[in-house]
This record gives sequence, structure tokens and C-alpha cells, in this order.
Amino acid sequence: MTWRATVLTLFPAMFPGPLGHSLAGRALAQGVWSLAAEDIRAYAPGRHRSVDDAPFGGGAGMVMRPDVVDAALAACADDRPAIYLTPRGARLDQPTVRRLAAGSGVVLLCGRYEGVDQRVIEARGLLELSIGDYVLSGGEPAALVLLDACVRLLPGVMGAAASAEDESFAAGLLEYPHYTRPADWCGRRVPEVLLSGHHAAVAAWREAEAVRITRARRPDLPADRSGDPAPAALPGATVAGSGPAP
Repeated sequence: MTWRATVLTLFPAMFPGPLGHSLAGRALAQGVWSLAAEDIRAYAPGRHRSVDDAPFGGGAGMVMRPDVVDAALAACADDRPAIYLTPRGARLDQPTVRRLAAGSGVVLLCGRYEGVDQRVIEARGLLELSIGDYVLSGGEPAALVLLDACVRLLPGVMGAAASAEDESFAAGLLEYPHYTRPADWCGRRVPEVLLSGHHAAVAAWREAEAVRITRARRPDLPADRSGDPAPAALPGATVAGSGPAP
């Protein structure tokens, strides 16, 4: 089954962008996943196709209109989670990525200006996600990040399943260091254990390094191998119909 991504944006030419290359691009060409970039402006009424207006209560900037955004969402309504990419959303993490990749696909709403009218967010039960504690010019770069994170986990996209299992955040830890030839570079030698051929010793060294690096760089993460908790079900985030505010 093809994993389907629909991106609602004012700049559809930004897609597939980097997702048209490397592993994601190959998987896109092979039909492992599909991508539709829909222009929100096509759902705006009137000759000028206006998608925004001044905020009630005053203030700087403009706000994307609820009627326009709702019409765009309604046009792609199905059982896929509908996600609004915004700095105020819950932080995107690997458990959430795995959950999304295991489903049928996503609908991503890319905001611009000061954001989207709160009423359509509530009426559509949009899941709000952020890729980090900073502000972008719009949701498009965040959409590219989320899609890349999901697509690489789709069956057949990565050459070795073990690659995904050993990565940072896959088991609650940052990844251990990697080394390759030459074994001695500019007086810096590869750790001897990696040259020993002793698989158990190598595994233990990698485990210890992952714990050490996690404790030093991300003390907010549990530095053990208990793994991530099972990701909770994504909250009512589909575009099928217009329900009450969550």
C-alpha cells in the first residue's frame, strides 16, 4: 500500500524539493509513497484569491482565514491524520514519527503570516506539531523534515533495517560514534575494540558510548536501554468532517 502525503501550502513549487532525491526520491519514483502539494490559494473565494486578513483585536501581521483553510482540508478529507505545523505544537519525536509512518499517510497544513485562525484548528481537530524551539517563515521546511523522517522508515526504503534500529532516539539514546578507514588518521586511532572482531565487546562499547553521550548532551533523555514508551494514539487528528473543539 502506498503511503500518501498531502501538503496544503501557498508555495506548492517547494515540493518535493530535497525529497525528490536520494532514498526518499527513489521511493517516490517507485511508488512506495506519494506526494501531492495542493495550493491553498485555489480554495480562496473571489477574483483576488485572498487567503488572509487582519487579526481581530489588532496587532502585527495577517492571519490565514478559517473558511479558506477549511475548504482546502475538506478537499482531501479521509482517515489520515491532519497536522498543522506550528512552533507552539508538541515537539516532533521519533515515537510520533514511527506512529505516523505506520499509518496510511498524513495531511500537512503549512501556515504562513501570523498563523491560522484558531477556529479551524479546533473544528478540524488538527494535531499541532513543532520540529523545534525556533520560528520559521512558514510550515514548508517543517513539512519537509517530517516527511523525510517518516518516509525513511517505510518498508523497503532503507537498505538495512538495523540501520534504523541503531540510530539516535530509536531506543531512547543518542547514537554511538562511527569510524571507518583509515584506522589511523592524523595520529587519531580508531578505538581498539572496534578492530578486535569481538562482536559482544563491540556491542558493549557502543552501548556504553551511547549512554555516555546521551548523559552529556541530552540529560533530559533517560540514559538507559529500556527503550521509548509505546507512542500514544495520535489525538483526534483527521480531516474527515468538522467536529467539535477537542
